[in-house]
Amino acid sequence: MHAFDVLGDPVRRRILELLADGELAAGEIGAVVQAEFGISQPAVSQHLRVLRDNGFTTVRAAGTRRLYAVDATPLQEVDAWLDRYRRFWSQRLDALETELARGRRARPPR
Repeated sequence: MHAFDVLGDPVRRRILELLADGELAAGEIGAVVQAEFGISQPAVSQHLRVLRDNGFTTVRAAGTRRLYAVDATPLQEVDAWLDRYRRFWSQRLDALETELARGRRARPPR
């Protein structure tokens, strides 16, 4: 499965968002995702499996718990692919920064 196919699903993106702050147990991930998306625990497990099988997450056993963490390798590949398109938004962000700076200078102090 291609990285963009994996990331194309909102549930899998949300799981990665949750894991961006650090390792979480499968049950913790499941509780959030089930509440937000209204899907079953087996469906959450399938999404975790897709992420794991495609290298986006790692999992380790801690007693009876399964702890998931982000593996950045596939995300670095996505970042490299996006690199050729950054110029389209980088120039606009630079222009916005310039305009914001001009606005700060033009405003009288309070």
